[in-house]
Amino acid sequence: MAAQPLRVIFAGTPEFARLALERLHAAGAEIVLVLSQPDRPAGRGMKLQASAVKQFALEHNLPVAQPQGLRLDGKYAEDAAAARQALLAADADVMVVAAYGLILPQWVLDLMQIPRADGRPRLGCLNIHGSLLPRWRGAAPIHRAIEAGDSHTGVTIMQMDVGLDTGDMLLQQSLPIAPDDSTATLHDKVAELGADMVVQALELALGAGLQPVPQPVEGVTYAHKIEKQEAAIDWRLDAQTIGRRVRAFNPFPGASAVLGTETIKVWKATPGPQQGAALPGTVMAVGPEGIAVAAGGSTLLLQELQRPGGKRLAAADFLRGFDLKPGMQFELPALPDSSSAA
Repeated sequence: MAAQPLRVIFAGTPEFARLALERLHAAGAEIVLVLSQPDRPAGRGMKLQASAVKQFALEHNLPVAQPQGLRLDGKYAEDAAAARQALLAADADVMVVAAYGLILPQWVLDLMQIPRADGRPRLGCLNIHGSLLPRWRGAAPIHRAIEAGDSHTGVTIMQMDVGLDTGDMLLQQSLPIAPDDSTATLHDKVAELGADMVVQALELALGAGLQPVPQPVEGVTYAHKIEKQEAAIDWRLDAQTIGRRVRAFNPFPGASAVLGTETIKVWKATPGPQQGAALPGTVMAVGPEGIAVAAGGSTLLLQELQRPGGKRLAAADFLRGFDLKPGMQFELPALPDSSSAA
């Protein structure tokens, strides 16, 4: 990266962030501190498990801090105070943030703007955001881009400020969304691109080649957090919309459809031809290539499904253990209650 590598504080938690940390480490950045979320219960035994970022840090003997909060006046004020001391002691040139999971309060942004102990200026806090800002600011940019039917997404490296993904843009690169991309597959592409771009951003910063650009005021959208209740398939919607949601909610929370007493996960589905006046949710045809279900004037072909406690199965394998016949009816979810609206 340079004869005198940048001193980097890295803040991140999931696999998306781990890839960026790995790439920075391989490029020769001096990782002086890693911030990651506290260990969480996971797996069948619900044992405490370190985040993907923490696991990488421990494997490479990088110092790790896991504050439960960063607000000096908040519930975890002691954690925040200890984190502040760790950041001061690290005396870093820059903080790189990727899917950390905690909001950086003003004191962190301010600390990373004041000169280092030797008087050299810092580069502030840089964020790897998985969208073409200002489109899809917020928590779930990859999911919402697929759900909306966007043809492209991308990565923006931005200078963080106190707003929600509102900082100046430093680098931006576009990435096509394939017709069969799910959040799982697109996540990996975006993570790879983001990891490469943050290394490029720091290399450009060393040569004073980064010019911050304010975000456009037009085209702002918000990628709200994915909620579990969004998973229920509403067969009254058209097949294109449902198909996008199936892809957007793979792997979390997984689109679901209720048939009788079972809630079935739908992991892969493609729009089919127009159909008659069948009630939405009606099984129209069953075959090894898929299960055709009436949906908003067309059909949706369910191609990969999962019963509770079972494995994901292609339609042909699923049907061997599930007696599904034309005329059966998937449940329609209740419409939102508007009676209490003001």
